[in-house]
Amino acid sequence: MSIPTTNKRAVEIGKANKRKYMLEKVSSRVFLICALLSVITLLLIIGFVFYKGAHPFIAEGYSFLDFIFGSDWVPSEDKFGIFPMIVASIFATIGALIIGVPIGLFTAIFLAEIASKRLAKIISPAIQLLAGIPSVLYGVFGLAIIVPFLQNTFGLVKGQSLIAVILVLAIMMLPTIVTVAETAIRAVPQTYREGSLALGVSQIGTIFKVIVPAAKSGIMTAIVLGLGRAIGETMAVILVAGNSLIVPTSLTDSVRPLTTNIALEMGYAFGTHQDMLFATGIVLFSFILILNFVLAKISAKGGS
Repeated sequence: MSIPTTNKRAVEIGKANKRKYMLEKVSSRVFLICALLSVITLLLIIGFVFYKGAHPFIAEGYSFLDFIFGSDWVPSEDKFGIFPMIVASIFATIGALIIGVPIGLFTAIFLAEIASKRLAKIISPAIQLLAGIPSVLYGVFGLAIIVPFLQNTFGLVKGQSLIAVILVLAIMMLPTIVTVAETAIRAVPQTYREGSLALGVSQIGTIFKVIVPAAKSGIMTAIVLGLGRAIGETMAVILVAGNSLIVPTSLTDSVRPLTTNIALEMGYAFGTHQDMLFATGIVLFSFILILNFVLAKISAKGGS
């Protein structure tokens, strides 16, 4: 009787293993499909934007150099120059990085290395909550608080300006930078800290000479994600930028960044005007790629 029972048990085990194998195979296919959907969606978006944006330069003969370096944007007269918008976007992004990155990094270091657990449990959720606030509310805050403050402090006729855009974007970058950088810093092995302190290095010295370099890749990821938030922001920027089509020469000038131009005019644009807005999207996309490439090179150089 033991032989048939053993065979039956072996058959049951074989069926169970077969079911497990089939489940793993189906699961791997599902994961693959999800990954491919993400990639395909990205390619479709990029392909559509580039197709629409390249059309006026290929089919209608518009000069790409005039588009990039032109200073006049008058769709009714077939004038499409986005140079003032490019300059405004570059200045706003760099300014936001200069303000937001140090504050975000120091906050992440404080939460991960210096603050008590009780204090960190209070501050961290508050910072993470900032990420859930709708963008338009940041713009309303900037319009109601930052713009009047700048107007009264500097005696401006109009407080909507480049500096207002920079401050709003810097605030919006903080939750992304702090959250990702804090996670990267906490992931550094405890032995790094113990070894540095055992050699007589102070806590601050350990943080900046050992922990921050060890968490460099995660910190750079935080900066890149914050950069993406700053470059792609639209609604908040519309409310505080001032919408002036001029090349900014000071922080108090009103500006119109690339994202604002697309959002303001896409609703009623058609024909060549609409295609030029898609071309503006191509420039914005290229802008993001270049900045990410530069940050990646800086990160790689720092680690060599």
